[in-house]
Amino acid sequence: MATTSVHSIYVTQAQALEYIVNPEKTEDGTLVQNFACSNDPVIAAEMFDAVRNEKGTGRGIILARHIHQNFAPGETTPEEAMQIGLELCQKLFGNEYQFVIATHTDKQHIHNHIIVNNVNLENGRTLNYLADRGKQNLLYQKIRDTSDMLCREHQLSVVENPELGKKQRWYEWSQEKQGLSWKSKLRYELDCLIMRSDSFEDFLDKCRANNIEVDYNPNRKIDLKFRMPEQQKFARAKTLGWYYETSQIKKRIENYLRHKELSLAYRPRTKIIDTSAELFQEAKGLEQWADIRNMQEASRVIDILTQYQIESTKEVKPAAISASMHRAKLVEELNHLQKDIASISETIEALRVFQKYRPIMQQMKNLPDRKKKGFAEKFSNELEKYREAGTKLKAAYPDGKVPSEENLIKKRNEMIQQRDKSNSEYKAVNSELKDIDYARQAIDDYLKTQDVSQEQKRKKGDLE
Repeated sequence: MATTSVHSIYVTQAQALEYIVNPEKTEDGTLVQNFACSNDPVIAAEMFDAVRNEKGTGRGIILARHIHQNFAPGETTPEEAMQIGLELCQKLFGNEYQFVIATHTDKQHIHNHIIVNNVNLENGRTLNYLADRGKQNLLYQKIRDTSDMLCREHQLSVVENPELGKKQRWYEWSQEKQGLSWKSKLRYELDCLIMRSDSFEDFLDKCRANNIEVDYNPNRKIDLKFRMPEQQKFARAKTLGWYYETSQIKKRIENYLRHKELSLAYRPRTKIIDTSAELFQEAKGLEQWADIRNMQEASRVIDILTQYQIESTKEVKPAAISASMHRAKLVEELNHLQKDIASISETIEALRVFQKYRPIMQQMKNLPDRKKKGFAEKFSNELEKYREAGTKLKAAYPDGKVPSEENLIKKRNEMIQQRDKSNSEYKAVNSELKDIDYARQAIDDYLKTQDVSQEQKRKKGDLE
């Protein structure tokens, strides 16, 4: 599932660019790309300005647009999210607008930030003018529709709630800066349970089995409440955001089930031609051509089935479901690995800082009491960094047994190797899923054309 939102930047262009390319959010800047500018926020802002000054009319007050594209927890990888974001930019902007895109992995859900210059590189027209001749709401809708289309193509689920206004979307409330608050923890637990549930009743049972108290009464106005072990009071579902209300939870479960069964609205475009149409009946040459094309398409489907050792059409859907579940497992594994890599990287950095400033702390401890105050004031910054690093190390290793930097780096390298291996496997499974889904749809299309053809022959026989 991906949701989108967009807002205009009037003044803080450089600050916005600096925020989205933050190394702590983009895996040391590896998840940042651009078109016709730079990954450096200062340089990118200057290049945006240069295009506006040269091509713009000077009358526009919008400097840039900031697009947010947010994916459901556990549904995609950072690499795939970046790919989808780049495809979104290509379809929306072509090669006519500068942009910087960054994939953030610092939250429970992976999300893209895209900042695009509002002025065209060639003709100076503004983004919303070129997209919809000045109608702002149509620009928002175009971004959302394009994002939804790409998510379907990548076998990701899509939120189908057109009645909701853009101010109520999931991103808005999920971005609240609560860190590790109980609400954030509760939302995360509920998200995981929703993805694993077969029905709303199953979801309630899973909540109770995972120590989340549930108070559900459909006859009450406030029908659903949750409470985690550390909470004193129940939290109304509505206070967590509309995404956790009863009706939305049911829709989400249905969406995930459809996703697992590969019966999403997305249908791969196959080349099976319906030769029962009147056009083909009147032109036999055209019908023969279509039959040949259908044979070529059938050959491709057979190649796919052979490649993945699918021996009958009855095995196609189970094979697709199996591939889908395998991919979901790999996504979860990749996201866990990435979090572990980020965590151990923070520990390595904290250990380096701790060791760097440890001599200063030892020096202060060895001073007479009368000199310690002056020394502490002189080296206040160094001592503060030492204490902060010590706090991080203690949190990571409460027993005080911190591994050496060499061992930590070795462990991180092993994790990186495992991540790269799993990512290669993920790409292969994703390709397999697309192939099998294509074959499934081609078979369905062919069977439908045969049904129509048989019905037409039956009617023709009745008339004769």
